[in-house]
Amino acid sequence: MYGGAEKVTVVETVEARLPAHEVVYRELREQILFGEIAPGQAVTIQGLTERLGAGMTPVREAIRRLTAEGALKFQGNRRVIVPLLSAKNIEEIIVARKCLEGELARRATERAKPEDLQFLVQTDKLLDQAIVKGDLQAYLEHNFRFHERIYDMADAPILADLAEGLWLRFGPSLRVVCGRVGTQNLPDKHKDLLSAMQAGDAERTAQANVEDMMQGMEQVRIMLA
Repeated sequence: MYGGAEKVTVVETVEARLPAHEVVYRELREQILFGEIAPGQAVTIQGLTERLGAGMTPVREAIRRLTAEGALKFQGNRRVIVPLLSAKNIEEIIVARKCLEGELARRATERAKPEDLQFLVQTDKLLDQAIVKGDLQAYLEHNFRFHERIYDMADAPILADLAEGLWLRFGPSLRVVCGRVGTQNLPDKHKDLLSAMQAGDAERTAQANVEDMMQGMEQVRIMLA
């Protein structure tokens, strides 16, 4: 408390300036991204309005956008689901991510500023803490924020949009994998990536980012197999 009022976060301040449909879209998008709605789980439009505490119109708009992005699929009877991935889907995602993750990391290294590196180091520390605690939600969120910052650093909005669109497709399945194997059994290449980026070695950073991506995707592939 300060001056008799609750502290307002930056996120809350930003969202307060956004139209209702955009706030609802972002909230539902993150719930899908971090697997809070499980793959194959059918939810009703009415159920989502209650879940999000929002009106029917902004929820419908959010569903429309997320369906266009491949994150949701209409089932009929006013129901939608997060699509189940097939082994073929995973193969396609891996092919696309190999190209995107390497190039984005390469560009990010060339444009990295001290504040970017500080953010990545701190986020990786939070990620390590989540692993030790077995905090699945925190692990997923910090892992995504780490890579999201790399996308922002790359200054390649088209490539970044493609990469984030792929996260929407495999993120729910990654949540299932993490729930099965536990956070402590999910190694990453973040330390290698940070070391290379701090040294300004764009190629080594790209390689570490691709290897980090492959570790997670292999876990998903094994689960589906």
